[in-house]
Amino acid sequence: MTAATAPAGTDGRPRASAVPLPAAGRLLRLELRHSVMLGLLPLVVALFWYNGYREVMALPPMWNLRAMTLQNRLLLDLVIPATGAAAWMGSREGRRDMTDLLGVTARPRWSRQLATWAATTAWAEIGCLACIAVVYVMTARQASWGGPLWWPAVVSVAGVPPLTAIGFAAGARFPGRFVTPLITVATFFGFAFSTQAASGDHSYWQISPLTSGAFDIGAAPGVASFYRYLPDLSIAQVMFAIGLTAAVLGGLGLSAANGPRLRWLTALVTAVGLGAAGTAVTLAGTGRLDPHGMIVIPALHDAASGQPVRYTPRCSRTAIAVCVHPAYAGVLPAITAAVGPEVTEVAGLPGAPARLSQVPVAYQQGPGNSISISVASRSQSAFAVPDPIPGQPGMTSAEFAAQLAQTLGLRLMSDVILSGGDRAAELNPSQAQLAVIGGSVRFPPSVEERDLAPLFGHLLPVPGSPAARAARRFAVLTPAARHDWLAHHLAALRAGQITLAELP
Repeated sequence: MTAATAPAGTDGRPRASAVPLPAAGRLLRLELRHSVMLGLLPLVVALFWYNGYREVMALPPMWNLRAMTLQNRLLLDLVIPATGAAAWMGSREGRRDMTDLLGVTARPRWSRQLATWAATTAWAEIGCLACIAVVYVMTARQASWGGPLWWPAVVSVAGVPPLTAIGFAAGARFPGRFVTPLITVATFFGFAFSTQAASGDHSYWQISPLTSGAFDIGAAPGVASFYRYLPDLSIAQVMFAIGLTAAVLGGLGLSAANGPRLRWLTALVTAVGLGAAGTAVTLAGTGRLDPHGMIVIPALHDAASGQPVRYTPRCSRTAIAVCVHPAYAGVLPAITAAVGPEVTEVAGLPGAPARLSQVPVAYQQGPGNSISISVASRSQSAFAVPDPIPGQPGMTSAEFAAQLAQTLGLRLMSDVILSGGDRAAELNPSQAQLAVIGGSVRFPPSVEERDLAPLFGHLLPVPGSPAARAARRFAVLTPAARHDWLAHHLAALRAGQITLAELP
């Protein structure tokens, strides 16, 4: 631009910049304007909407479900545009045969490369933060309890610089038009399959930023609801992301540095980055599954974070109140509808609970990636909401009702009918008791008797037996009629004095 065409002030002099910046700042501002990542932001939005946003927002409005699923999806959607843009910008000097020309300038090549990488990373981070903000704002408007889980968002934000560093270093080291698609595809599949290699909880592959918890649990409603979200694994993942970024950029500087001082600096950055990344991987390998479904890393764990969360339960207005954790308030109607007949039938009877309260489930790591789930309490009035819940992939309201009928409804009836939960009576029930239980519990049509036999055969009449026919006869009655009959005959039924012929 000549003096004649330069913007001039009122005195005819060239107009100075409104905000004077040092040379590094002016270079970064120039790179921000010309970064191809800026033009790829619409692609980031489209990929996230198609692959991540729709799945995240289809989940029930629970912070743990949506935040942990977002961590698993967002970085995978950013891999292609972020890595591709960084590789393209990194190969710019080589593709345009400008390396020798720029090599005679006063500014070191590594500082120019860092400015270009920083500009690409900044735009990628803006896209990442925008996606997180949309999900979190929508969830804040819909959630019935709790607040944002920030650690999954921090891991996603920290996972962007390694992507751009890998792409930029590959493009700078091997300039060419084919490097960009090759490194993009390689990085995409490397990230995508990093979660598949984990086996059990003591796995180094847990360091993958796409992993938000135990491999075979994932984003489960029971995780980080009754107990706080543990940041142990997230801290190791952030440490790994920072270390990997420093190691890649430091290695890039080793090949571009000219001068002993700069070489020592880049070597130090590379060594520190490798040390941090290696330490993070080692820490992830010590992680174990705790009873609450989260990963505990002993060296990073704070015992105070393992305390239960205080909350006021949400209860139904039924004959027997059904109370759940407030995060589950959205599925309370489905729970009360599933066990409504059983609640009406036993309400007020001797041995019937005055209230049913949800309790957390306990997780235990098994061989490989298998995880066993059990109810943490054996109290008659305690129950666990089965995972998954309606709204999660693969779970319909009918299937959810079937699981509740097999657990809460059946146990409620058996506890009341079999001497108030007496263990000896439960092991040897009479035929009349089995008929009453079988005729009271409402199993959905999708549940067949042969499917229930392995689990609850000792509490249900044998298909085709006289007790099964009596159960069908008893099931025809309304819940109120069955309640009236039990109110007059429960003591005799418990004592084994009722025969099948005496059942209505």
